[in-house]
Amino acid sequence: MKPRVMSLVLFTCMVGMIISLSSISLSNSIISLLAVAMGSGAAGALNMWYESDLDALMSRTCLRPIPTGKVKKKQALYFGIALTFLSSAILYHSSNLLSSALLVFTIGFYFFVYTIWLKRKTPQNIVIGGAAGALPPVIGWTIATGQISIEPIILFLIIFLWTPSHFWALSLYKTDDYKRAKIPMLPIIAGIQKTKLNILIYSILMTPFVIAPYFFNLGGLIYLTASLMMTSYYILLCYKLFRENKSKESNIISRKIFVYSILYLFIIFLLLLIESLLKLI
Repeated sequence: MKPRVMSLVLFTCMVGMIISLSSISLSNSIISLLAVAMGSGAAGALNMWYESDLDALMSRTCLRPIPTGKVKKKQALYFGIALTFLSSAILYHSSNLLSSALLVFTIGFYFFVYTIWLKRKTPQNIVIGGAAGALPPVIGWTIATGQISIEPIILFLIIFLWTPSHFWALSLYKTDDYKRAKIPMLPIIAGIQKTKLNILIYSILMTPFVIAPYFFNLGGLIYLTASLMMTSYYILLCYKLFRENKSKESNIISRKIFVYSILYLFIIFLLLLIESLLKLI
C-alpha cells in the first residue's frame, strides 16, 4: 500500500479539507480520510502488481512484497481491486459523489494512464502522471465543500509542478536502476544535462503557484515569507545541480534535492494548515 507515499497523500488531503474552513463533522472527516488512505493503498497495490517484474530489477524496489515472495501477484491484484471499490463506496457514504468520483478517477489515472500507458513509453511519464499525486488536496476540499473552486486548483498546481523536479532528481542518482528496468526516464532519453535544466525550469515554474495562496486568502504574511525563502533555496539547489559537471557531486546534490523536496512540500502545506487554524482562534 506504499505507506510512506500514502502519508503525504493523506496529509495534503487533510490540509485541503481543513483550509476550506467548511463545516464537517469529526466522524465524517476521519472516515473520509481513512477512505482516501485506502484509495491510495489501492493505487499502490495495483501499481506493484503490474510492475512486479520491474520492481525486481531495481535496487530501490527489489525488497517490495511481490519480488520478495511475501505476497503473490494475484493477491495484490485482488487486494487493489477490493480496496478501490471499498474506498470509493465509503467516501461516497461519508462525504459526497464528487469526492468519491475524484478518488476513483485518481486511482484509475495513476494505474491506467501513468503505470500502464506512460511509464514505459515516454520520458514525460512523471509530468503527466503527476496529476494523480496532485489531486488529494482537491479531494479533501470537495469532502468539506462538495465543490471545486480556484483554491483547490492552486493546491493541485503546486504539487503538479513540484513533482517533476522531485522525481527527476531521484532519477539522476538512480539512473542505473531505470536503465536495468528499461524505463525511459528523462536522464536516459534526453541526457543528464537536459534533465538538470528541466529540474531548474520546473522549480522556477512552481514559484508563482506556491505564493498564490497568499493572494487568495489561504495564507498570510508568514506563509508568503516562509514559502518564498524555502522556494528560493529550492531553486538555488537546482541551479547548483545545473552548473555542476562532476558526476559524483551531481549525485550528491540531486539526492539532496530529492530529500529536501519532500520536506519542502510538507512544510508548505503545514504552513497553510497552521494559518487556517489561526483564523479559527
